[in-house]
Parts: sequence; C-alpha cells; structure tokens
Amino acid sequence: MPNDLFSSGPDMLNMSYEEVKAAALKCAKCDLHKTRNKVVFGSGPVPCDIMLIGEAPGADEDEQGEPFVGRAGQLLTQILLSVDIKRPDDIYIANTLKCRPPDNRAPLPDEQSACWPFLEAQIKHVKPRIILLAGAPAVKAVLKSQEPISKLRGKWTKLPGTDISVMPIFHPSYLLRNAQKTKGSPKWLTWQDMKEVRGALDYFKKLRELDNG
Repeated sequence: MPNDLFSSGPDMLNMSYEEVKAAALKCAKCDLHKTRNKVVFGSGPVPCDIMLIGEAPGADEDEQGEPFVGRAGQLLTQILLSVDIKRPDDIYIANTLKCRPPDNRAPLPDEQSACWPFLEAQIKHVKPRIILLAGAPAVKAVLKSQEPISKLRGKWTKLPGTDISVMPIFHPSYLLRNAQKTKGSPKWLTWQDMKEVRGALDYFKKLRELDNG
C-alpha cells in the first residue's frame, strides 16, 4: 500500500470523477469481483466539506450499490442528523473496499491495496476539509495505524501529506452491538465526537464566509 496519499501514479489521479467511477464499476483487481453483486463506489456531493470512509459494503449495500444503507447505515443517518448533517446533500460517503467481502468478514490488506487508488482519487475529487474514519479497518487503511479504534477515536489528526483534518469514530455496526447510552459508553462517546465535528464544520463555514467577504 502506498506510503503517501496521492502516489498511485498518474492514470487514476488524472481521471475525472466519472472516469474513476466507471473504472471501479468494472474492476477485477482482486477476487472480490467474483462474488460481488454490485460495486459500491460512493455517494454524495463532489466536492464536499466532509467525507466519511467506512470499512466495506455489507449485504444491503451489495444489493443496492450504495454505501451504508443497511441497519448500520440507518443509524449513521441518525447520528449525522443529530448534528445537522444530512445525507446525501451534506456528506460524501465511501468505503475502503468497493466490493463486499464474503460473509461480511473484515477487509484483507491486499483487497484494500487493490481499492486504494479508487479511494485516493475520490479524496482528491471530493476535496474534503474533514474525513471521518468509521472503524478500525478504515483507520488502518487510511492512516496506516495499528492503534485500536478505542484509543484513536475522538482525536483529530491530519491526513498524511495534506491539510485535511481526520477524526476516527466508532463504526455504526459496533454501536448497534453496544446500545447503552450511559456516560462513557460508545454511543455517548460518539455523540461527543460528532459535536466536535459539527464545531469544526461551522469553523470552516465561517472561514469561507469571511473569505467571500
């Protein structure tokens, strides 16, 4: 996997967004193309101030060709709405993998490497100010970090080689398995994280308004 963000070579990064998407839809770079139903490329405005990157499509996503549309996706929609981020208008959503792994297993390193050029091209075109990384596999793929999500969540960092602010958060599927909302629980912590994200979005919006004067 590349060490620098935009290092997959000129072919993918010099393509238009639609060309990158078309290439993803017919990709056969790893064995997941043999078992997929639909490629799940991504959805949302291009460009966009905020982008969320998850792990991989699940069964519902594989069926519909859209990211985060199952139970975890419904919870994600609620989480975003709680801080006035509306899907699909206010956020671009993608995964580290564009095809569903069998039995919803975790992404394999070679699969994430195969998909990496698509993801970095998406980041280039979306031009986000903020990236949310949902779940440990997304953190490992994008930040190249082996730290557990429990230690990284809620902490701002920068995407290597860029000025993009990055916030790791718990994956919605993890929150479904940990439904309690008491102080210190994963759901409570996610609420604190999203308030931070909302504040950062408002800050960038204010800067843009000042620049437009």
